[in-house]
Amino acid sequence: MKISTKGRYAVRMMIDLAIMGGDAPVRVKEIAARQDISIKYMEQIITILSRAGFLKSIRGPQGGYRLARAPKEYTIGMILRLTEGNLAPVSCLEDELNQCPRHKTCATLRLWKELDAAISGVVDKYTLEDLVNWQKETMAE
Repeated sequence: MKISTKGRYAVRMMIDLAIMGGDAPVRVKEIAARQDISIKYMEQIITILSRAGFLKSIRGPQGGYRLARAPKEYTIGMILRLTEGNLAPVSCLEDELNQCPRHKTCATLRLWKELDAAISGVVDKYTLEDLVNWQKETMAE
């Protein structure tokens, strides 16, 4: 499994908003400059996050974006599933009901289920608040 730039940038953007914004809105061009991401690409990702209710848009000259909830309320899995879609390592695990005609006799299905559980276990274990704290530790070093 490989996380695309969209997923990685969404996580970085959310970390940036949590650290730099708090309750104050942050401008897209400021985030883009700090994160070295094009404004155009960032706007596409912000649209996805905003439509899902992860961000609030504040209009006007002092406007920008801020988190809709506290950082501890977002898991990394929530952000990645929103931007990446299903994180299942194989297509037969993407739906709740396995549609693969071989699922009853597939020797590899057990492996893929375990890998899927491991991926979900990690991305759902950590919150945006955890990554904010890690970022602050890195900045302090």
